Amino acid sequence: MIDTIFKLVWSLPALLFAITVHEYSHGKMADFLGDPTPRLAGRLTLNPIAHLDPIGAISLLIFRFGWAKPVPINPMNFKNYKRDTMLTALAGPFSNFISAFLFSWAFKISMKLIGYIPSSAIPHVGFEFIRGWFIMLSYGVIFNLVLAIFNLIPIPPLDGSLILFSLLPTKWEYEIEKFKSYSYILLIILVFTGVIGKILYPALNFFLITFNLL
Repeated sequence: MIDTIFKLVWSLPALLFAITVHEYSHGKMADFLGDPTPRLAGRLTLNPIAHLDPIGAISLLIFRFGWAKPVPINPMNFKNYKRDTMLTALAGPFSNFISAFLFSWAFKISMKLIGYIPSSAIPHVGFEFIRGWFIMLSYGVIFNLVLAIFNLIPIPPLDGSLILFSLLPTKWEYEIEKFKSYSYILLIILVFTGVIGKILYPALNFFLITFNLL
């Protein structure tokens, strides 16, 4: 029980970072492309409270997939509706992939540095701090990869759906839009039946192994 709480406490900074960088990147890209909506909504901030969805965060901690509070955007403000919508949608997952590599780099550098320190020179408190530090870094890799992969699934309201719609002919987009209200139910069913997990975890393992992230 104590060990579980210890891991939970040290994994929280990684969780908050992954959520914050994801949503901030959406907002920053939209603002850059001419849509002031995220800025006016107070979402161009690195304060995690502004981006936190409690249920999505708890899901990410427990089930290893989750979501943040979506950043509001108005595609009508974009100069190129389809292109800029796709770029804004891609910004979140892309930032998480970059963050995962940075956490992995920090993990490996930390491992090398710790190897130069004699164990006799590290007090018990130091060992606990080091263990917590590596827990945070490893979860930083995992949480960022999970957020990126999960959000690329092409089901509304996930980022992957905006990317898909941007690639489809406009007439198809309008037809699919009619079923958008049912997509939330579909997503919940896929999550709780384990279908999402069968997509997510193999993809997660692929990135971890292929790029030697941990």
